[in-house]
Amino acid sequence: MPQRAIGVFDSGLGGLSVLREIHHQLPYERLIYVADSAYAPYGDKPTDTILQRCDIITRFFLTQNIKAMVIACNTATAVAANHLRQRYPHLHIIAIEPAIKPATKLTQKACIGVFATQQTIQSQRLQQLIEQHANHVQVVKQACSGLVEMVEQGRFADAEVRALLQRYLQPIHQANVDVLVLGCTHYPFLHQTIQQLSPHLRIIEPSVAVTRQLNQRLLDQALHAPTVTRPAGVTFYTSKQQAITKQYAVLQHLWYAHALSHHKACHSQPIAQSTHSASALSSALGKSTKSSIHLLALPTAFC
Repeated sequence: MPQRAIGVFDSGLGGLSVLREIHHQLPYERLIYVADSAYAPYGDKPTDTILQRCDIITRFFLTQNIKAMVIACNTATAVAANHLRQRYPHLHIIAIEPAIKPATKLTQKACIGVFATQQTIQSQRLQQLIEQHANHVQVVKQACSGLVEMVEQGRFADAEVRALLQRYLQPIHQANVDVLVLGCTHYPFLHQTIQQLSPHLRIIEPSVAVTRQLNQRLLDQALHAPTVTRPAGVTFYTSKQQAITKQYAVLQHLWYAHALSHHKACHSQPIAQSTHSASALSSALGKSTKSSIHLLALPTAFC
């Protein structure tokens, strides 16, 4: 069972921000990623549609005999996490959530901001997190329509992206927010542009925390993959079959162009213990991901 893969999914390619952290911290785990890009973004879809898609993707993962599943989509977590846990009680499910609690510990002005999709902003789960962890601070919630689509197109800093970000940052600035939570896994790819537009903001997203939750679950259940001589591969699936060539180009850009800066920014040694040094492992990881990346069409029955 430890050699079985871990499934990770998002409405599109945004979950790569989570996947790359998992791959960096748990390099010997075999990963299967599903980008449900034919239905992206989830943030403007009806609840029933999101539930249906999450259920279908989970069933696909079960055909792949996975040992655990990571919901790398805040909207999917808010809408479907409880449903999936009830329907698949024997599946280890780790779900990403907006980093509200860490943000409240970092703010020095008792005011935090949240960038998220409309579904997440309106979700009961986000409200619960705010009530549990942020009842002593002001929380400025900002729905960010359009950003997911731009990231899916591989656009991170052009004039239109910057103009849209400036519009969404305006209420953040007006409220004197000093910590901004990126409540959508697509948004970390815009981190650098947001930071350029708002140098004073401290920006946080939960990929590291989710990876540590996953690692702990694997540890508790004795499910860690055995240490081998080289990192495991990653297989990518997309439901957007008609645009697979174009999406592959965006995938390569997101996975490779951002991987180096991500690894340089990560100060922690990979969680999985090995005899390799951190630098040697990072080098091997870069070579492995470049040689083992595959983008496949999701089987028609799951589209």
